Amino acid sequence: MTPEARLPTRAKPRSEARTPTPRGVEPAHAPPRRGLEQPMYALGGAALLTLFSFVLRVFRIGEPNSFAFDETYYAKHGWALTHFGYARSYVDDADAKILTGQTDNLWTDTPEMIVHPEVGKWLIGAGEMIFGMDPTGWRMASAIVGSLMVLVMCRFATRVTGSVFLGLLAGFLLSLDGLHLVLSRLALLDIFLAFFMLLGVHCVVADRQWFTRRTAEAADQPVGTWGPVWLYRPWLLAAGLWFGLAVGTKWTALYPLAAFGVWAWVSNAVARRSLRVRWAVAKSALVDGVPAFLHLVGVAFVVYVLSWTGWMLNAEEYEQHLSDTQYSRFNGGGKWPSATQPDAACDGPLDAVTSLCVPKEAVQTLRSLASYHRDVWNFHTEFLNDATHTYASKPWGWLVQNRPVGVDAQLDIKPDTEGCGAAADSSCLRQVLLLGNPILWWGGCVALVASLVLWVGRRDWRFGVPVVGVAATWLPWLRYDDRTIFLFYAIAILPFVVLSLTLCIGALLGPTLRASTRRTVGAVVSGVFVGAVVLAFGWFWPIWTDQLITHGEWMRRMWLKSWI
Repeated sequence: MTPEARLPTRAKPRSEARTPTPRGVEPAHAPPRRGLEQPMYALGGAALLTLFSFVLRVFRIGEPNSFAFDETYYAKHGWALTHFGYARSYVDDADAKILTGQTDNLWTDTPEMIVHPEVGKWLIGAGEMIFGMDPTGWRMASAIVGSLMVLVMCRFATRVTGSVFLGLLAGFLLSLDGLHLVLSRLALLDIFLAFFMLLGVHCVVADRQWFTRRTAEAADQPVGTWGPVWLYRPWLLAAGLWFGLAVGTKWTALYPLAAFGVWAWVSNAVARRSLRVRWAVAKSALVDGVPAFLHLVGVAFVVYVLSWTGWMLNAEEYEQHLSDTQYSRFNGGGKWPSATQPDAACDGPLDAVTSLCVPKEAVQTLRSLASYHRDVWNFHTEFLNDATHTYASKPWGWLVQNRPVGVDAQLDIKPDTEGCGAAADSSCLRQVLLLGNPILWWGGCVALVASLVLWVGRRDWRFGVPVVGVAATWLPWLRYDDRTIFLFYAIAILPFVVLSLTLCIGALLGPTLRASTRRTVGAVVSGVFVGAVVLAFGWFWPIWTDQLITHGEWMRRMWLKSWI
């Protein structure tokens, strides 16, 4: 049962009172359900789903025994971070030597120009320290985080819907998606981004429920001119931490951070208006918006800067070798500010007025880090515009899985070799394909349209969460459809697609457990859909996990021409 489910009915804000209860979703004032809705079953069910997901993700995780796709960068960066404190360059044949078990004498003293923040690579490196510098080692952190993401999804959906059953269903659906499965078996950054982002959104939703409960408790008391004010928001503080780690993995987390920050403030303004506070929106901008900004953006910024500690401790190495990179020359180039030789401005009047120049090396190191960020920005906005890739895709088609990414493939395996049972005139193959579960994603497109209609029509905030989430994680990419971008970036969209499906299934099932024609029809439709997702998961399993199949079996799995 969510905190919001415990709101007293007599103190419910007017904004909540006007909101119809979505079918299958607990009303804000409902008593707790019995049986499967009890917390012990919620915890046990989520734990079993997490274990189930982990088993699927570690099954033959060391295959293919190679650097798959961009693992060649992140696996070596992770090792360098945990051993040297910063990403170092490596010898030309480093990949082949690592696969033979060698890890010594492969890295040079020259720092590597990296184009993504470091949090995800630190986690990959931690897995390598524990499990070894091999495919299993550099993929294990992804498997653990991907499995934990299923656990968070269960709790997130339970919090939004008020139903433990729907929360477990959401976690189950997430565990059966191909994008999530494959990214949980690769040393790429996107699974870490999606995990931290989901935790951040979860905490923002929890803050909304916390704020609504507090507002309801104040409804029967004099509220004064401004209404009740809470400067300390524990859930938003936690959200700032998680969003800081998300941005510290990939900058694209800035979009959901901004979107859900605005969403949180608007929700607060509506709740304050329910107390009949005059000029509620303007006053909420000050008493709610400013604390929310400090909790979310301020904390996220501090966490993000701290995530670069390894870089800052070795800033001098970067200044010596990378301060005039090809990326900086896009905007005229020029040397970075030195961390060890502060400029003359720090010796002038500014020194007597502010303490910023007292720790001169620290300030100059931060300036060097800012210049490094400029070069990374130039790489993403200038260099990638001229790049091409076979598996690049347009973001407008991501929701329908328009162009998957071939991560690894072993083609043309002859009959009677490696267990190939193909006909004499055919062959077998192995492939790892980054492709979502098409039944889940195609059904999710329908659910998102329904969620938008139900959000507007019923004015129920729950259906707005997936709509805002998809808008924040998908629409910004439409600006960059001329760049080399890939379908698997949609992993950040996936939790909101799953939440939308879960809410719509709840609407189909109805608000009560009493037998009715509507509930029977809803149960049948929902059951058929979930069953189809399960069958599709089994059908595509071989091309998600590098299994040996014949060429004919592979072709039967290529449902769309663009998948080939």
